[in-house]
Amino acid sequence: MIYAKFHEDVVALCDSDLIGKEFEEGKKYLHVSERFYKGTIVTTKEVVEILQGASNLNLVGKEVVGIALKKGFITKEHIMIIQGVPHGQIYAG
Repeated sequence: MIYAKFHEDVVALCDSDLIGKEFEEGKKYLHVSERFYKGTIVTTKEVVEILQGASNLNLVGKEVVGIALKKGFITKEHIMIIQGVPHGQIYAG
């Protein structure tokens, strides 16, 4: 399952099993806070619609980043891996 949370200037999409967890690897740190990421559960179709319509996105987790990769919204070069968890950001200048 994937959560989508809409903020004023960014949409956060996150695999539901990562909520509340923290990941650290070297100088990289990621806190998947409930406040920022936990919104509404969305379907794969809805994820794709969000990816198409939003200009600023924050993606965390294998499922959601996998969808973004498969649909061509992000490339592997733009994904950071922290303790095995993929994290990507999309900003449309």
